[in-house]
Amino acid sequence: MTYTETLDWMFAQLPMYQRQGASAYKIDLTNTFSLASYLNNPETKFKSIHVAGTNGKGSTSHMLASILQEAGYKVGLYTSPHLKDFRERIRINGKKVSKEYVVAFIEQHQSYFKKNQLSFFEMTVGMAFQFFADSDIDIAVVEVGLGGRLDSTNIITPEVSVITNIGLDHTRFLGNTIAEIAKEKAGIIKDHIPVVIGRTVSETKTVFQEKATIHKSDLYLAEDYTGPLYDSDLKGDYQKENIITALQTISVLQAKGWQIKKEQIRRGLGNVISNTGLLGRWQILKQAPKVICDTAHNVDGLLPVMKQLTNEKYDQLHFVLGVVNDKDLNTILPLFPKDAQYYFAKPNIPRGLDEKILREKALKFDLKGKEYTSVKKAYNAALQDAACRDIIYVGGSTFVVAEII
Repeated sequence: MTYTETLDWMFAQLPMYQRQGASAYKIDLTNTFSLASYLNNPETKFKSIHVAGTNGKGSTSHMLASILQEAGYKVGLYTSPHLKDFRERIRINGKKVSKEYVVAFIEQHQSYFKKNQLSFFEMTVGMAFQFFADSDIDIAVVEVGLGGRLDSTNIITPEVSVITNIGLDHTRFLGNTIAEIAKEKAGIIKDHIPVVIGRTVSETKTVFQEKATIHKSDLYLAEDYTGPLYDSDLKGDYQKENIITALQTISVLQAKGWQIKKEQIRRGLGNVISNTGLLGRWQILKQAPKVICDTAHNVDGLLPVMKQLTNEKYDQLHFVLGVVNDKDLNTILPLFPKDAQYYFAKPNIPRGLDEKILREKALKFDLKGKEYTSVKKAYNAALQDAACRDIIYVGGSTFVVAEII
């Protein structure tokens, strides 16, 4: 198979949560443990950091990888979802896994995948762990896909576990309260493995403290970090929280004997984008008019983004907006400004919400604009309408951002 044929097979034959939603969500780790055994447990052949959370886990993972790269380590990075190319999910020192490796891995194990009906995510985790083991890395930063306790990545025993924050997202799978979701995320905490917690509230702090006590794990709160602070090339205001979480995690690694100097930390945080290839976090795509895109897609993520956006200087604000069909619009649409011009579009995935439905829902919140049959058409219309001193914001979904980057 060619690389394109391989991806077509993966996307078409195996369920993928990001594209299909609930039908692709697995409720246990049986398949993942079986796959790991079949592959001779590659996850045991490298050290790792495990990162969970409702928001910020992707940015924090990339920050950690960048710092460790600057410290001279060979660093694997597993994240999801991808924006443009499947290979973004699996990197070593910022370089994507080769097309040849992806094709060879699928061809070698395709019969096993078919026989055992593995999900897209299970198969991809297996590929990442095998690639890291084959490449003799020093450490991998592994981002949880969804939740924590039942996520396919949760077969590793990391150097440190990280939980960035807890918000109300994916409630269909993880629970309807902050405490219930925290319990699912806390499922990555393991015996005697230190855990770093990002932002907490009273309900979540109690959950994490109890879980850490059960597992005899040292608990570190990002809010207790007292070391030096550094700037990052990731310019979203919300990144300040992720920076502190990453710095607290690095301090835990240093205490465990990892050699990471202050200057390496400074360079790592200052060069996240160039070191790791991170996209879509308060990313400026164009000037005059200024075009900003961000992958924030839930209340917890959108609140700081909308605050930062309204603090920008502009004459008129334009929104290219699309969402997935299981999004609770009653919670997110009130966050968007009413005095903006909207361009509603459906992301080009099966889960994408029809642009007509989105426009109808938005009108109930006094968000006015036109509908377009594609994100690109909506974006082009915004570019035509916007004057030099205007701002165009593109977002609402990772998949909307992916189509215009």
